[in-house]
Amino acid sequence: MVVLAVDYGDTRTGLAKCDKAEILASPVCVITEKNADRLIEKIKTEAENAGAEKIVVGNPLNMDGSAGERSQKCSALAEKIEALTGLETVLWDERQSTVSAAYYLNQTNVRGKKRKGVIDAVAAVIILESYLSFTRNNNL
Repeated sequence: MVVLAVDYGDTRTGLAKCDKAEILASPVCVITEKNADRLIEKIKTEAENAGAEKIVVGNPLNMDGSAGERSQKCSALAEKIEALTGLETVLWDERQSTVSAAYYLNQTNVRGKKRKGVIDAVAAVIILESYLSFTRNNNL
């Protein structure tokens, strides 16, 4: 099944998708959009283009596992995406995904404007890889 992952940000939102075999996660794009309704429309279009059958939205829980303001925004976004697309949309713990993405980009010496343009998509790949690994290991 093709799964689309969303790393939601106030200005930039990264998207990643996997292949039908759920083995390879790859970045799709970064959407620069501050308006939530327009963002959801763009996510819907990308989901349709990717042939997505499920959407995973990163859920930035606090380090103690509680849901803060940002987590609540992501939850609301996920609900709206599911309502608009009709696709199952799940929240997935994304703690430290952007930190990990920054680490990977440091290792590959990606800096400056190029880094700003891809870090959210790389974070979406990390979210998706985590989700896929969990479902594989738990036979879901």
